[in-house]
Parts: sequence; C-alpha cells; structure tokens
Amino acid sequence: MKKLIALLICLFLLCSCSAGNKKESFDGKDRPSSSGQLKVVEGKLCGENGEPVMLRGISTHDLLISERYINDDCFKDLSHLMGANVIRLAMYTWGVGSSGYCTGADRNRLKKDIDKGVEYAANNDMYAIIDWHILQDQDPNAYIDDAKEFFEEVSAKYKDNNNVIYEICNEPNHVEWSDIKKYAEIIIPIIRNNDPDSVIIVGTPNWSQDVDIAANDPLNYENLLYTLHFYSATHKQELRDRAKTAIDKGLPIFVTEFGITASSGNLPIDENEADVWIDFLEENNVSYVMWNLSKLSEASAAIKHDVLKDRGFSEEDFSTSGTWLIKTIKNRSAKN
Repeated sequence: MKKLIALLICLFLLCSCSAGNKKESFDGKDRPSSSGQLKVVEGKLCGENGEPVMLRGISTHDLLISERYINDDCFKDLSHLMGANVIRLAMYTWGVGSSGYCTGADRNRLKKDIDKGVEYAANNDMYAIIDWHILQDQDPNAYIDDAKEFFEEVSAKYKDNNNVIYEICNEPNHVEWSDIKKYAEIIIPIIRNNDPDSVIIVGTPNWSQDVDIAANDPLNYENLLYTLHFYSATHKQELRDRAKTAIDKGLPIFVTEFGITASSGNLPIDENEADVWIDFLEENNVSYVMWNLSKLSEASAAIKHDVLKDRGFSEEDFSTSGTWLIKTIKNRSAKN
C-alpha cells in the first residue's frame, strides 16, 4: 500500500512539473517561444505540439521602401504595441531602378535586409515570412534560376530557425495553376533538402485568389499552405465562397496579404467588409498578414505619411489601416 501511495505521489509530482513547464509567450499569443516549429496538420497551421495556431501580423512593402523600419526597436513595437506575431519580408523580384532582385537590384543589400528581418523577428518572438514577391513578372518560371539559387541559399542559412516560413511566389498572374505547380515542384525540393521541416507557402492563380482551382489539384507535399489575397473594398462574398470551397476540400490557406482598401492599395476603405473577412478567417483558422509597413501616400500604408520616426511608435502614429490592424489583433487575440 505504501508503495502504491509513493507511486501515485510521484505521478502527481511528474504531472505537476510538466504542467508548470508548459511553454507560453510573453503575451499568450502563438509565437516561436510557445508554438515552436510550425507544421500543417489536417488542413490547419499548427504548432509543434499539433495544436492549431493563429498568426496575425503585417507585411513590409518592397524591402527597399520599408528598409528603414527593419530595425530591432521597430520590430519590438510591432510585436508589443501592434501585437503582431508574424512579419512578412516582401522582396520584389522585378522592379525598376534599384528595386527588383532579378532585374538589377543590389542583391547583397536585399539579402542583408532579410537577414536583419529574420534576426529582429526572432529577437521579438515573431515568425518571419521570406516572400519571393512575384508581381509584374507574372509567371514565377520567368526567373526560376534566380529563385533556385535564392531558396538554396536562404533555406541552408535558416534551416535551424524555428521562426522562418518560405513564401515562394507572391501573386502569380496571367498564368495557369499548372505553370505554378511546375515551378513549385522545382523549388519545394530545394528548400526541403536543407530545411525538411519547413512550412512553405505557394501562390495561387489570379493574384492569389483562385484557391478553389488549386484545391482541385493540390501539390503532393506535406507542410504546405496556399495563398489567398484580398482587399476588402474590392473583394467580397464571391471570393469568400471560393475560399470556403477550397477549405472544405481540405486545402490549407494562409492570407499573406490583404488590406482594408481597394485592390490598388488606395481608397476607398471598407472596414465593415474587412471585419466580415476577419470573421471568416478566424472561424476557419486561417492566419493573416496585412499590407503594408510604410508611410507611403496610399491608404494601405500602416503609418501616417507625416510621421518621421522609424521606431518608438505610439498608436497615434498609425494610419486608419494601421489603427484598424492594432484593434483587430487585440480583439481577435483575446481568446489566446
């Protein structure tokens, strides 16, 4: 009897000790310190323990436009003041002048921006999405040799980081899903060879709106997410219906870019429709990242145009889009 009691006491102490060691982030949100290496389980983004997570955050604009905000203090503001648990580093592949990794930009400078972004995100307990930002180049296959070299390099460099997510083609357009699949089937093995447990996000046709088409013929890899983009003043119930069709077919979705504006990134603003979208995403456990961290003279910019600082922000420094995001993350994270 005494041995049985002693055994029960040991079991109780062991369970108590395990419960006491449960990981938790500084604010209770799903962060690298609490959720660890992410994975995709049964169509949902999950932490290393297999429990669903929700990432809510913001994307840079073109890295060169947002470069001044890639500093440790600003990322602390994003993490603590805004409440973001993910930051997306948008590296344009095509551009004019100094912009565009594949069209003459200073590649070392852009890669240093990514290095700093990943480091500062880790310092402030955020996930970092490395975004190969296809847009004007339309077809991800246009610069596939550059993509192969880039993802070989970054996946080798960040293979031990539990906060890095790879987005391999932002917004393919004027191409078919078969073209995107062909590209993905080349890039994904390159990443997985170096970083086998990585989560990879794949763009979908029509500026990453046709998730229902991707759902009919998904890629045959684990730990994949598929991109859905929307702007609430442009995209309404019809796109939500198509997204729901994809979700019901088991397609794992991540909204790596959205806005409360028109698809141009400018006026009008539709907060009511944006709230409907967020209701939909929260109900379906779909993470989301808002466009964009800049002070450009456009409605989607999160910082007011006349704000000169690049760190030490207060809520008054944020635009209508920025303050809406702060409020939304605060309200929707309350369950955490």
